[in-house]
Amino acid sequence: MKMIKTRAAVAWGPNQPLSIEEVDLMPPQKGEVLVRIVATGVCHTDAYTLSGKDPEGVFPAILGHEGGGVVEAVGEGVTTLAVGDHVIPLYTPECGECKYCKSGKTNLCQAIRTTQGKGLMPDGTTRFSKDGKPIFHYMGTSTFSEYTVVPEISLAKINKEAPLEEVCLLGCGVTTGMGAVMNTAKVKKGDTVAIFGLGGIGLSAVIGAV
Repeated sequence: MKMIKTRAAVAWGPNQPLSIEEVDLMPPQKGEVLVRIVATGVCHTDAYTLSGKDPEGVFPAILGHEGGGVVEAVGEGVTTLAVGDHVIPLYTPECGECKYCKSGKTNLCQAIRTTQGKGLMPDGTTRFSKDGKPIFHYMGTSTFSEYTVVPEISLAKINKEAPLEEVCLLGCGVTTGMGAVMNTAKVKKGDTVAIFGLGGIGLSAVIGAV
């Protein structure tokens, strides 16, 4: 598979408006997957990074981490996904091998944390570029692009009947709100719960509480 062109909303620098650009995208390498993004949400974390206040924010970058898409190609060694599968990119990977994954604390998986925090793929490079200059990934997903390359361990396969424009929110907001109630607070039947703010996360917390 050769390099392709993709339209993306590029963040060239902090506090700069996103710019719709045609950028180059390298094909998926070993353990990676090419995903066509059908729908993406916009999270306050994207805005936080764009503000320049995020200590892990690197530029230029393609932001976005709430997405729903379709697998277009797979790299060498990919076994859990195939072309045509519907997926949700995850900013918290699950390698299935580290002590965190084996203990059920998959949100703490460290398999690719170091490179992901630097806007890089696991091999320490980027797949996006413009005029030969690299563009960084974001949270391992970069869903503000028509096409993106994501590690296999950062993708969740979903039912093809699920509407991607709705389930894309499962990538962050819904799981953050529900997870806070179910996994962190461990709310049980009969408990009284106070939720402050009813945005996407707050409403998801309500779902988790009932």
